[in-house]
Amino acid sequence: MEGQRAVKSRRAFLATALGALAATRTKIRKLVTRKHSIGNRDYLFVEIETGAGVTGLGEASISGRVEIVEQAVQWFTPFLVGKDPGGVEEHWNRNYYELSRYRNGPVLMTALASVDIALWDIAGKVLGEPIWRLLGAAEARPQRAYYSHWSHELTPSSRTPEKLKELAAITKDEGWTCVKWVLPKGGSEAERLQRLTAEVAAVREGGGPTLDIGLEMWETFSTRSALEFARAVAPYRPLFIEEPAWRETPQALGELAAKSPVALAGGEGLISRYEFKQLLDARGAQIVQPDVIHCGGISEIRKIAALSDVFGAEISPHMYYGPVAHAASLHSMAGVRNFLMQEWDAGMTPQFDAVTKGTFPQAVKGSVTLRNAPGLGLEMDWAEFDRRYPYRSQSLRPPGGH
Repeated sequence: MEGQRAVKSRRAFLATALGALAATRTKIRKLVTRKHSIGNRDYLFVEIETGAGVTGLGEASISGRVEIVEQAVQWFTPFLVGKDPGGVEEHWNRNYYELSRYRNGPVLMTALASVDIALWDIAGKVLGEPIWRLLGAAEARPQRAYYSHWSHELTPSSRTPEKLKELAAITKDEGWTCVKWVLPKGGSEAERLQRLTAEVAAVREGGGPTLDIGLEMWETFSTRSALEFARAVAPYRPLFIEEPAWRETPQALGELAAKSPVALAGGEGLISRYEFKQLLDARGAQIVQPDVIHCGGISEIRKIAALSDVFGAEISPHMYYGPVAHAASLHSMAGVRNFLMQEWDAGMTPQFDAVTKGTFPQAVKGSVTLRNAPGLGLEMDWAEFDRRYPYRSQSLRPPGGH
């Protein structure tokens, strides 16, 4: 009896493996794009359909530019349709290096990232394994995450040190171990410095000594004023200051990092390992923040992580986008030695839950753990997405997004 069960088990395994192998020989049938708006944010999702009925999910959201990126995604169509979806790395190399010498820039790299993520999703679904396992992780371990865009719901009139102190205590009691907020602009340089230092002091007092603090400076400081700010908030021990000055000036960032008493983070707008090499050569960040849907996808962010490790830098991926992007970012850091933490847009969780049939990863006590499900592990409810969040064409709104 035991022998018969073992034979049946082996037969079942072989049947599954042969089915998977057959599925990998299917062809890409078409690319589908879907646009949606939630609040003041635009989202662009990509589906790659195969002849075997397996569909891969990708995301190509970018603030204020989704209609442009959508055209770039569609540009890839003739170079993908009719090809085997397997061999993700070969697809990446062809799509980046061989189709055009004018191959970079945030629009093209975001489009390329959406294709890469969708192909990884297909690979996982075909093999019946989550992407994190395909990338070499033994199990889906909890990944630390910080509450991003924290306190953004406060109005200018209600944004007081007292309110921030109270909110920090509440957030810590909810289990979060790190928060990050965008530093408001306004007033003279001296007034802003005084106001922002008071904010940091209040959050430290309310959150206590163990709540980590990240400060999104949004490229709104000069190297001189950024250094002054870093020195002013250093007594409150923020974990990092993020993109204090223009990302196009890695040498200036390197000079700032060498003098700052607070670690520098940055890189959300850098879109390849080549651009990160310049930042790392300049020692312009101790924490790098590539965005998986802007830097070429899962395939490229893994290379950026390995490169950063050589320079002793930690990696904390940037995230501002939709449920597919959040899931892809989690998978991309599976087994990465120099991973620090994920950026998690916690305020969007209810909206993402509503359109993913309960499959969106959940933050629990400041960590997020992926499901043991094939591919990205997401199931999108497009009908509900269409009903709740139709696209409102906000791409022409004033700039200022992440």
